[in-house]
Amino acid sequence: MERQFNITELFLSASAMYPDKVAIASKRSQISFAQLCDDMKRTACYFAAKGIKKGDRVLVFVPMGIDLYRIVLALFYMGATVVFLDEWTNRRRLDLCCQIADCNAFVGTWKAHLLRLFSPEIRKIPIKLTIRFQADNGFFLSDTEPQDPALITFTTGSTGIPKAALRTHGFLFEQFRALEDKIKAHDSDVDMSVLPIVLLINLGIGSTSIIADFKSSKPTKMNARRIIDQLEVHRVSRIVASPYFIKRLAEEMKSNPRALPHLRSIFTGGAPVFQKEARLFTQAFGDKEIKIVYGSTEAEPISSIDAHQIAEENIAYRNDTGLCVGRPYWATQVKIIKITDQLLFDITPAQLNLMECQEGEWGEIIVAGPHVLSAYFKNETALRKTKIFTDGVYWHRTGDSGYLKEGVLYLTGRCQTLIPSGSTYISPFVVENYLQFIHGVSLGTILNINGQLIAFVELENRRVQRGPVEKAIRSLPLCIDKVHFCKLPRDPRHHSKIEYNKLLSLTNESTPIPR
Repeated sequence: MERQFNITELFLSASAMYPDKVAIASKRSQISFAQLCDDMKRTACYFAAKGIKKGDRVLVFVPMGIDLYRIVLALFYMGATVVFLDEWTNRRRLDLCCQIADCNAFVGTWKAHLLRLFSPEIRKIPIKLTIRFQADNGFFLSDTEPQDPALITFTTGSTGIPKAALRTHGFLFEQFRALEDKIKAHDSDVDMSVLPIVLLINLGIGSTSIIADFKSSKPTKMNARRIIDQLEVHRVSRIVASPYFIKRLAEEMKSNPRALPHLRSIFTGGAPVFQKEARLFTQAFGDKEIKIVYGSTEAEPISSIDAHQIAEENIAYRNDTGLCVGRPYWATQVKIIKITDQLLFDITPAQLNLMECQEGEWGEIIVAGPHVLSAYFKNETALRKTKIFTDGVYWHRTGDSGYLKEGVLYLTGRCQTLIPSGSTYISPFVVENYLQFIHGVSLGTILNINGQLIAFVELENRRVQRGPVEKAIRSLPLCIDKVHFCKLPRDPRHHSKIEYNKLLSLTNESTPIPR
């Protein structure tokens, strides 16, 4: 990469090559690459006139759509740093993220600006703008360098205070290339991307993006039939979305099958896909390519696996067998190390080698590569806790447990949820996979609370008889002490993962999850 680089150069090249092609289409409107490029430059000029300059951190609170990407591209173009908040963000999280990012400007819809009435942190931000703009096209590309900051996003914070993941222009390029390679992105694609970062990739390679007609802040209210109508009308060739989104589409497809001849591939990630869901996906979408991508905010992708491979495995509870997530991506280095709460940031290469697990042995998954994040914004504590810097390489500690076997990666859940059992562990994650196959169970897990092994189970509906479900759970070789039937709290981003700490707080138990 040359000394000077701005991530919008990819979009500028695509706009020059495909000026009249549709860049983004939503329910109510669409925009060509040429028009989006012109609007981006005008928006940058407007922002500059309002006082935003290179290096400023700008909080963007805009729903996924044409306006969001016009604004984000304009800020990248002028060398400002985009501070991105998910649509599901509540006021408490908003204030916390504002404190962390220390923004110079705020851009949001009129609804977002109503938050100023309730948020003291937004009121502190000097420059406040709506999504409208009026300006001449007179702003030139900023002379940014690869190491200049471009984007700040936040982890969910489900295990504590959200971390501000800082991506530079150079890092975004590496992440784009890795994801572009993994999802086999091509300029001829018509893509429905529910994950915001993937739509940016589409803008960089010249493919058309379709905005799904649903509110990401209210995933349970999505109308799957309406979205499948979009797939047909726009002849969508690829979907990139969360497992919950794909699950809802698959359920609709099973009830009301459609051919969708143009759809070639589906990529899903952000949460685990267990066997029951993998079977649903493959039954609903037949011969379509369905890839499950394992990764995290800090490292995307890590590995991937074909859903058909998971769906075809035998259904049997085996506590020593994790969920297969495929072979690591070729540019990702993966190691499994002994599980520990100790800081490992400064260890030597020799010490790291001593910590490595044997093949098949459970431990913490750590990863390295050009697309693996090596910085958090103003958070040295998080950096030292989640990274290992040795021999000039940053290794990211995922916090996930797993093992390698014959070059294939298996997940066994979050390290902090593993329950010691003699010389090994009981994995709630492994149990969760099996519980879904008990008739009437929607979701379930187990936790060790005050020395008791307690199962928490969410039933599919009120008609399900609890007796047979409890009998099936107690038949597992785990010595379950109690079975609680309840609504399980899920992560707000993908509505797929169980929030263990919130579950504990709902039980009014005093013992936290071991960290």
